[in-house]
This record gives sequence, structure tokens and C-alpha cells, in this order.
Amino acid sequence: MPTRSLASERALILAPLGRDSSLAQMMLGEAGYVGVIADNLERLCEMLTQGAGLLIIAAEALRGANLEPLLEQLHEQPAWSDLPIVLMTHHGGSGQNGSSHLSGLLGNVTFLERPFHPVTLISLVSAALRGRRRQYEARDRLVDLSQSELRLQRTLETLEQQVEERTAQLRSNEEALRQSQKMEAVGQLTGGIAHDFNNMLTGIIGSLELLRRRVARGKLDDLDSLIDLGVTSANRAAGLTHRLLAFSRRQSLDSKPVNINELVSSMGELLQRSINESIKLDMRLIDQLWTAEVDPNQLESALLNLVINARDAMPSGGRLTVETTNRHLDSVFTAAYGSLSPGDYVELSVSDTGCGIPENIMGRVFDPFFTTKPIGQGTGLGLSMIYGFARQSHGHVTIYSEVDRGTTVSLFLPRYMGEIINPEAPNPTLAPFANRGETVLIVEDDPAVRVLVSTVLKELGYAYVEAGDAHSAVPIIESGQRIDLMISDVGLPGMNGRQLAEIGRQIRPELKVLFITGYAEHAAVRGGFLDPGMQLITKPFTFDLLTAKVREMIRQAGA
Repeated sequence: MPTRSLASERALILAPLGRDSSLAQMMLGEAGYVGVIADNLERLCEMLTQGAGLLIIAAEALRGANLEPLLEQLHEQPAWSDLPIVLMTHHGGSGQNGSSHLSGLLGNVTFLERPFHPVTLISLVSAALRGRRRQYEARDRLVDLSQSELRLQRTLETLEQQVEERTAQLRSNEEALRQSQKMEAVGQLTGGIAHDFNNMLTGIIGSLELLRRRVARGKLDDLDSLIDLGVTSANRAAGLTHRLLAFSRRQSLDSKPVNINELVSSMGELLQRSINESIKLDMRLIDQLWTAEVDPNQLESALLNLVINARDAMPSGGRLTVETTNRHLDSVFTAAYGSLSPGDYVELSVSDTGCGIPENIMGRVFDPFFTTKPIGQGTGLGLSMIYGFARQSHGHVTIYSEVDRGTTVSLFLPRYMGEIINPEAPNPTLAPFANRGETVLIVEDDPAVRVLVSTVLKELGYAYVEAGDAHSAVPIIESGQRIDLMISDVGLPGMNGRQLAEIGRQIRPELKVLFITGYAEHAAVRGGFLDPGMQLITKPFTFDLLTAKVREMIRQAGA
């Protein structure tokens, strides 16, 4: 066996009485091992700090000695180390010589009875060093693992930094992505939207031109039909605009009682136009469907999005099923979905017989920006928007799919439990007139809208003060001008209408505010956007609705 001179494999010998130490050293040397003699226990501890493969100690060298330094070193061994110790005892065994208790103190102890044969000593030393080498191998593996862990940590830190940079990049491009998604969705969901909108504009412009000509010629009879034509076309255009804004998530979430069967039926023509002729549309709407509590505009956009997804999954044709049903979800079902509460829900599902979704990507279909469509044909925001809308409505959405068999997406919307009251249309013959001195502050950046609102208020007897933006309105609010109500657009340039209302309330705590808006970008939920004494109506609005709101809020202010 080759001589090993490494300190990590040497045998430290402590046997201060007689010739045991020199004999043990000689036997080790003849067998190719290195033995180093320590004069006393203190010297042994000093040498041990430099490394050792094992200790060979005479039992009498430990009796009466201060063992604390040695025991402290043994107890402080690293996890991989268990230093072998050969304890030399006299004839009669460890028990007879009072050495058995040392085994519990020192740990990995093997007893060697004197006098001993060289073969016995070398056999014990060889076994001890084999075990010690395995300990060193374990240490080396732990070092490798530690280095690998460090490299992995550095890799993770690099990846985390890359993710943060990518996230920052995505956030900086959020507006562009949102605009791109809105335009892509409009093209996918409507099919003939440009044709329909131009038809509506033709009705509006044509009726106005005919009115102009007849008034110029003094023919004032039968003008109502032209007015009705223009208003009807304008209302259709307004409905279409609201639908597109709802799809792009730029409208406030206005939850109300909704008959989903009626909503789906009213969209039948649009849904049919959005799919291919090779796809059969099947409506399965159950009788006695519960009333749901949901924002109808958002629900329309969600349904249209699901129909388009189903269409794209069936390029060669198939069957598309839109189905409604009543569902009671128990705690077993809802427990898996976090904030979803047990109770009654209305289920609206869209099923197709298309290509299906592979199982390995099912867990990612609701992730923002995830899409399986080719570049330029989808931003991957559609299903994530539907998921967010469902959760925001205190409902849920599930998806089930089998490859080559089809996909079903189900929306669970909470049942409306309150009393359903059909709103009465405002009666224009009962339009209220202002009391003397009542004044309205109008804050609107669009001159045409500002003129129309001020004209209506003037006809009803209200005084008014105008401002084209929030910064112009603040000095008016700070002045002694009487203001019974502030009518403000939400989307003002610079400071928006909501911020203006906050400043106005600081100056005039009782200030009533009526917001008018084409979309409420900052009003994701009306309940979180409007404080007491605030109301909101969306453009385009009827003048009957405007005057009714003005009178209602001013009366509340004077009450």
C-alpha cells in the first residue's frame, strides 16, 4: 500500500506511558501509513486542528485529564465528519478498565486490547481510514452541491432580473398592447362592423340633410319621421360603440339584474354573422332561467369573444352551442376557487366541436399574453379578460377541453336575489324647471357637448358657468360663485374629472357632482369610483335623462 503523507489521513498517537506509542508508529510505518506521536492531550488537540484520519489513544492518557478541549473539537465536527478513534485498553476489556464510558463521550470508538498483534492494529486502522475516506467523499459531494446551489442561485437571480426587465417592458407597452388588442378584437368579433356603422351614419346624416332641406323650403309637416329615423340610427350607433368600449374594458362595471336568455337572443344576429357558414349555431336556453347580477355590456363582449374563439377552433366547420342553465354551487365546488362563495348561479356556456386544447397548456389559457395563435393574430388577452370580468362580478369561469373533440367554457354569474323593478321611462312633458338662481358648473372639453348641455340647461331656466378643463374650473369653485351642481366629463385633458371632484369637495364639502363620460377608464367599478353625492351617466345620453338627473341631484342638495 503506498505511503499516504496527507495530514487528512495520518494517525495521531497518544500513549505517553511505556513504548506503546513508538510500537504503534513503527507498525503503521511498516504498513505504509503515517503515524504522528503527541506528547500529551493538549498537543494532540493542536495537531488535530491540522487534520487527521484517526486517533490512536491509550485509555490511561485520558483518565484524570481535562477532556473538554478534545470533546469540544469532536462536537464541533462538520455534519459529514465522524472521526474514528482507536482506544487502547489493557487486558481484561474496556469494561474492566473503566473505559466503556469513554465510548459515549468520544463517539466513533473502537477498542484495541493490549498486548495487540500488528495485524490486529493494521486491520483496525485500515477499516477506520476506509470509513474516513468515505466521509471525505461525502464532504466533496456536499461542496459540489453547495457550488451547484450557488450557481443555481446566481442563475435564478439572473432570470429574476430578466423577468423584472421583461415585466417592465410589458408594462411600458401596456397601452399599445391594449389598443392593439381592442382593434384586433373589433375585427374578429364583428365581421361586418364597418358596413353596419356606415349604414347607421347614413341614416343619421341623411335624416339631418332632409330636415335641413325641408326647413329651408318651409315644409314643416311630417318632420317627426325624419327625426325618428335619425334618432334610431344614432341609438344603434351608440349601442354599438358601448359594446366596443365594453369589450376594450374602458367602461365602468355597472352590475344590474339581467335576463341572460334575452341578452343572448338579442345577440343572435351578431353571433351568426361572426362565425363561418360551415358552423351551425345552436341556442339552448332553458325556461325559467334565474335573473343574473352582471354588467350586460361586459357580458356581451365576453360572449362574443368566446364565440370567436370557438369559431377559430373549427376552421373546417362544426357545431357551436350557446347554453344557459341554473346552477347551485356547493362548498365542495367553490372550495377550489378561492373567493367564490357557495350559492345560486346562472351558467352561460359556449361549446364547440373543434380541435380542443392540449393538456400541457390547459393551465396557462387564462394567463395574460398567452396565445396559441400565430404572431399578429392574437395578443392572448381575451380569456384573461373574461376571467377577470367573471371574478370581478363575484362569479367564476371554467374550461374543459379534449383534443380533437372540442372545448366548453362556462361562465358562472351570481343570481340576483333582490326585487326586480322595471324602470319607468322619463316623461318629457313633465320636465322640471329650475328654481330662481339655481346654477350649474359645466366642465367639458368638447365645445359641441358643452354647447348642447348649456343650451338644455338654459331652456330649463338654470344659470350656468362653463369651463373647458379642470384647471379653468378650480378658480370658479374657489370663488363666491353659487354652484348647486357640477357637471363634469371624466376624461378631461390634464387633471381628470374625478380628481377635479376631489379638489372641489375639499373647497365645497357638499358639492354635488354629475359625471358624463364616453368611457370611465378610471371607474372599473362604479361603487369604487363614485362617492355619496356623485352620479354618472354615459354618452350619448338623452336630454330627458340629463334634466332628470340635474333636478334630482339639486333637490337632494337643497333637501
